[in-house]
Amino acid sequence: MGATLKAQQDGQWKAPGRASRFGALDNPKPEIRNPKEARNPKLETDGADGAASFQVSSFGFLSDFGVRISVLQLTLALSISSASAAVPTLDHLFPVAVQVGTTNSVTAIGKFDPWPAKVWMDAPGVVFKPETNSGKFTVELAADAPVGPHLIRMFNEQGASAPRFLIVTRDPQLAEREPNDDFANPQSIERFPASLNGRLEKPGDVDSFAVPLEAGQTLIASVEAFTLASPIDAAVRLVDAHGVQAAWNHDGRTLDPFLVWTAKSAGAYVLQVFGFAYPAESAVKFTGSDKCVYRLHISRGPYLRHTLPLGVQRGTNTALQIAGWNFGPELPHEVHFDGVNLPAESWQTLLLLPGFENALTLPVGNGPELMEVEPNDVAAAANHIDVPCAVTGYIEKIGDEDRFSFAANKGQKFLLEVQSAALGFPVDAWLKVEDLKARELAKNDDSDGLDPKLEWTAPEDGTFFAAVGSVLHRGGSDDLYRFNIQRAEPAVKASVSETAFTVTAGSTNEVKVRIKRLHGFKQALTVSVKEGLPDGLQAAPQNVQEKSDDVAIKLVASAEAKPFSGPIRIIVTELDSQKDHRAVADLTGSTVNNGVPGGFNKLAIESTDQFWLTVLAAPATKDASGK
Repeated sequence: MGATLKAQQDGQWKAPGRASRFGALDNPKPEIRNPKEARNPKLETDGADGAASFQVSSFGFLSDFGVRISVLQLTLALSISSASAAVPTLDHLFPVAVQVGTTNSVTAIGKFDPWPAKVWMDAPGVVFKPETNSGKFTVELAADAPVGPHLIRMFNEQGASAPRFLIVTRDPQLAEREPNDDFANPQSIERFPASLNGRLEKPGDVDSFAVPLEAGQTLIASVEAFTLASPIDAAVRLVDAHGVQAAWNHDGRTLDPFLVWTAKSAGAYVLQVFGFAYPAESAVKFTGSDKCVYRLHISRGPYLRHTLPLGVQRGTNTALQIAGWNFGPELPHEVHFDGVNLPAESWQTLLLLPGFENALTLPVGNGPELMEVEPNDVAAAANHIDVPCAVTGYIEKIGDEDRFSFAANKGQKFLLEVQSAALGFPVDAWLKVEDLKARELAKNDDSDGLDPKLEWTAPEDGTFFAAVGSVLHRGGSDDLYRFNIQRAEPAVKASVSETAFTVTAGSTNEVKVRIKRLHGFKQALTVSVKEGLPDGLQAAPQNVQEKSDDVAIKLVASAEAKPFSGPIRIIVTELDSQKDHRAVADLTGSTVNNGVPGGFNKLAIESTDQFWLTVLAAPATKDASGK
């Protein structure tokens, strides 16, 4: 074998210089027709309960001695079981994606003592039936089970695991088959588009898949691993029949790879998936374990890349031009998106078009979705906009800056943001506000992600300018962004740092709720547990004064409170309007340990409003004799 394959077998991949987060190779440009002509316009459980069995004498009745022995054995067994039972630990499910209307064998990866553990899911239509072996389930999905990512917990009387993901799909899911490490002996993919559940099972593991391509056909391959909180920094590469590398990608929109490559000649190609440990370790080698699960998506047909403009307006129709790969003459290049029924709390939506092999997530705004008009580098040539609105623009060349003028009155508060990295484009943008004399009033580079945001208050009446540019002084036809501006309306957000709480009968625990008042919100509030609180437990509502930002709810369990394990919701209510807001726990996070990034700042589901409450039985008390 060649040096490349030898390195692969040793698990010490000597890759070329690390790709940028948008890929090392030049992906084929999406097809688009005249971009400058774009218009402006529940709990489901099925567990086996422990059952006592008694010896029946040959006379057909229970002897008194047998009853006493059996009861003693049962008491000891239950005592030992209760003492040794531990809160379940769930790392992942495999396969992580399952199709509606099917029955699947699913393995829960983690620790479950005793077995079986029970299962909670955030939606109906999915039933987990435990098998004999620990961690094994038969999972049945109804035909109308809600499609999309869902949260799963394993639980018992001691508590519940952290939430993990199960993806419910409409489309069939393939399963990776080992052995498939060698590019010369790959797993054949015969149906496209293909979605596949895979796992890098051991250190050095590489999964290979045969993909036939015609000359001029574009392959689009993507991996979900980081967004599933899988402990791998995944990569993909494409080789030809001789093992010669044709393309590779390490990072796309997140740390998950996204590869686009057009075949110059027809042939059998092999797509390989491998990964490095995440967080990174000192040894640079391929990683693998039973926790290293991923999803692989492969397309050779019509594929949506983006629209122009990049977003849609709530409450009306938006004309969109379509950009992507493998378009045929029968497919539309322009569509109208109906946003009339988009809910007020929704800030993104799915674009599903017949004939295309993927869905596209689009941002949603409250104002018109416009296209930038060049030249607009300087204030005198700025595009005038009315607030609220969003503008799709290009950083077309090195040094390009785009300016947009808007009117404001003294004291008005505005929210301004740029989306580029979040939408999969390579602009590392800066955003600033200037006055008529070109004085910089506010500026931001990166906010809570890679894209900039500003909260800004107008210092006086007048005309102001929002300017967008590239931190890296780069530009090109793929350097797209969406600039959004709206007035900052008073709002409140409630958050809880934990997702699960435990209280013992006869004792008290505390839930700390952080209240964040935004943009001048001054309403009096009350915080309460309105959903899921069991009998024997009290949680008195707590009033929140105008200037307060934290409140603690006391969970008080009576001595007679029965064991309980289930979800609850914490509600923040505006006293005047009685409008409710659900408190949430953020599931994302990012860390840095000695310079090594960790955590997951982009997940399939990024928050939950369903907290887990466990009520434990009171400890047994000793009698006067000490027994």
